[in-house]
Amino acid sequence: MKRLLFACVLSCSFFLSGCDTLKNVAGSLSNFEIAQGLKEALTQGLFSGFDAFANPAQGNALVRFAFPGEAAKIEKTLKDLGLTQVVNNVTAKYTNAMSLAVQKAKPIFLNSVKNMSIGDAAGILLGGNNHAATQYFKSAMSPELMTAFRPIVDSTIRTTGAGNEYNTLVKAYNAIPLTTKKLEPNLNDFIAARAIDAMFLYVANKEEDIRSNVSARTTPLLQRVFGYADMNKNSGSRAN
Repeated sequence: MKRLLFACVLSCSFFLSGCDTLKNVAGSLSNFEIAQGLKEALTQGLFSGFDAFANPAQGNALVRFAFPGEAAKIEKTLKDLGLTQVVNNVTAKYTNAMSLAVQKAKPIFLNSVKNMSIGDAAGILLGGNNHAATQYFKSAMSPELMTAFRPIVDSTIRTTGAGNEYNTLVKAYNAIPLTTKKLEPNLNDFIAARAIDAMFLYVANKEEDIRSNVSARTTPLLQRVFGYADMNKNSGSRAN
């Protein structure tokens, strides 16, 4: 009987100890609750604008194609050569290729959120870095995004004829005497990489807004989770 009682007490002590390890500052949220809340908050808040962001009709400057390097100078030079319509066609078609790629990104982001560990979530929320979530996703997802994006970009450029039109621009620009920086003959990798960079810039801006602007926390869950992060940050500042 004494052995049984001792075993029960020992088991309870281990259970309580395990609960204590889940508790974070002030005991108001456990790391598990932080992880679940942050995942839902990210899903509902951070990626809520992806559909509009992926739509070129919205005029989102982040997803508009621009020539690599001195884009404005290159574009002006080509238009001065009488290639305005070809420049406009290439810009529109390459922008569309980037937008189609972005539309494939949301499930990859959501899967990355789903696979986020409890420790990662707590560190992202409470670490004091306004771009912690963005940096986490960029590290975890960039290779997968490039793998997903490149076939979309290739297919869109091929089917729209954008590649042939771009080759016309390349030949005209590179034939200009004394042009030191030639245009690259193929921009498919560049376009895929630029779409990825644009998305992460969007996510970084959105994350910073949610962290610093209470009015950007448009759901009760966002208010609770990031409000808790604010309290933790403030208590840390007072301690210092």
